Amino acid sequence: MRNVRIEVAYDGSRFFGWQRQEGFYSVQEALEEALTALVGETATVHGAGRTDTGVHALRQVASFHVATRLDDERLLHALNAHVARGVTIRALETCRDDFHARFDACGKRYVYRVATGRFRPPFGREYVHWLRDPLDLPAMRRAAAHIVGRRDFSALANAGSPRSSNVRHLRAIRLVPRREGFGVVISADGFLYNMVRTIAGTLIEVGRGRLDPERLPGILVSGDRTLAGPTAPPNGLYLLSVQYPEPCFRARGPRARAAPGVFST
Repeated sequence: MRNVRIEVAYDGSRFFGWQRQEGFYSVQEALEEALTALVGETATVHGAGRTDTGVHALRQVASFHVATRLDDERLLHALNAHVARGVTIRALETCRDDFHARFDACGKRYVYRVATGRFRPPFGREYVHWLRDPLDLPAMRRAAAHIVGRRDFSALANAGSPRSSNVRHLRAIRLVPRREGFGVVISADGFLYNMVRTIAGTLIEVGRGRLDPERLPGILVSGDRTLAGPTAPPNGLYLLSVQYPEPCFRARGPRARAAPGVFST
């Protein structure tokens, strides 16, 4: 048996979240099924985070123990050939035996994507949150500045799985404008249940003029969830990356021989 960690991207609209649950197809179940089909044994895949139904990931990290003679490169290709549509394993490597994708993580980074415009986008509705309201981006940035730091985030999270503390260190929030939209990029040492979506929903309320950005410090101190904005829908949320104290996935596969979009004739 060896311990393997993988970097996974998935389309959250195809699954009922990360965690395996009876009667609902999850990303964890898709990966475990692929392993069973490949090596003929049951393996438990531990993810760095339990994303909800509809939430996407670009670089989720997971780990599992498996017995196989395939080297890392062959195992990577074989798993991608067996895993369900909507999941791609971007990288794979054998790691120290006591590595655990969830318990060893020291930080995560998410982005919440918002499309703005008079009319609903015709494509990709499952991958972005659409708003037609004009938004005050400077006010949203002022509100975001009040949220950064180490504090109790009870007012910006929903009731979920039990936890020993609601204190987290939110390291940075950036609002990145794009043509016909923007992204809210958030990094922290960890997140409470629905914390990123609640922060996004609260900043959107500020942008709409429904919530004064200077109220954020008082809302955070109160710990009262009802004073903050609504929980934004899941389709705009992406897990961007997971951080660990040790370097991970440095040995990547060979790059394409030509730049994307360039073809020889």
